[in-house]
Amino acid sequence: MEYLSDRVKSLSVSQTLAMAQKSRELKAKGIDIISLSLGEPDFNTPDYIKEAAKQAIDDNYSKYPPVPGYADLREAISKKFKDENGISYSADQVIVSAGGKHSLINVILSIVNPGDEVIILAPYWVSYYDQIIIAQGKPVIIKAKLENDFKIRPEQLEAAITNKTRLIIFNSPSNPTGMVYTRNEIENIARVVEKHEGVFVISDEIYEHIIFTGEHVSMASFDFIYDRVITLNGVSKGYAMTGWRIGYIGAPLWIAKACNKLQGQFTSGVCSIAQRAALAAIQGKGDSRKIMREAFLRRRDLICGLLKEVHGVKVRIPQGAFYVMPDVSYFYGKSDGETKISNSDDLALYLLEKARVATVGGDAFGAPECLRISYATSDDLLVEAVKRIKVALAKLVVPV
Repeated sequence: MEYLSDRVKSLSVSQTLAMAQKSRELKAKGIDIISLSLGEPDFNTPDYIKEAAKQAIDDNYSKYPPVPGYADLREAISKKFKDENGISYSADQVIVSAGGKHSLINVILSIVNPGDEVIILAPYWVSYYDQIIIAQGKPVIIKAKLENDFKIRPEQLEAAITNKTRLIIFNSPSNPTGMVYTRNEIENIARVVEKHEGVFVISDEIYEHIIFTGEHVSMASFDFIYDRVITLNGVSKGYAMTGWRIGYIGAPLWIAKACNKLQGQFTSGVCSIAQRAALAAIQGKGDSRKIMREAFLRRRDLICGLLKEVHGVKVRIPQGAFYVMPDVSYFYGKSDGETKISNSDDLALYLLEKARVATVGGDAFGAPECLRISYATSDDLLVEAVKRIKVALAKLVVPV
């Protein structure tokens, strides 16, 4: 007999992780799978960062670290915020956690009460929705259209805010769409929030270093909304450090203290060796970020060009991150004579089984008409993956 909590029963399984697991299982059976499901750079962590971790082991960084992170790491993050983002966060306003997800749930649990409304912008990253559910908040979804580059308009946000709204989660560059809000667009959204006292914003900026056009603009850099923004970032994407599990926030001091209090009961301070590696990453002067960004730009152009040649697929060119989110609704209601496609999850499974390519259905991101494709893999694999996808989709011609 299982006695699971209602909290756990209410959660869905992360579809990105579920598809990655299915891919691994098929690969373990010797099946040639091209995985375009996980948001993980295919680069190795730069050598200078690995050397710092090795040195930390030799220097006996093996004791419990401070709950909010080592002081020198938080000072380095504070300087990074000032130099790169134009935001003044003291080290006391910085909390280092076990990845971006951990940083996110710390903030949500610190300021969201049961019944509070949390606005998320669809398409959204899969964990936003379920983390709100964990906090017993109510997700309020604003839908952005492909025709508007998957960006919401200020009037949509204004219409969604009620007296129960506590938090807005904002993400640029976006996972899953790769779209980037301009300075003017972000300021217009900030002006809406400014009018509503007691409404806060988590600005998820984890992909800030992977932008192809324009500039990255931090929500908290606008002085008039600074004290109501929590800036979330980490080293996973920009430094190819997904497995090191280091995320961080800069926040108003009272929120930082709340996250510190919460983290003290959940995890205490996060891995000491990973923190020393993160310090080296943030202070480093290498060109690894530039090299990765150039590779992702080349791959973006490659895969978008190939997808545009696939009949029935609609593509908008992403401006950052390493995802593209094509509209594939043309194939719903069709079959290859064996498999019926009713939605994006059906199509993702069909492509996994028939094309041996792993993608993720858009339902999990609040975009049921789309698939999310990660192009964080080699050029050759991208070419082969789209070739397989094109062949498989061409077989979906039978109405059902």
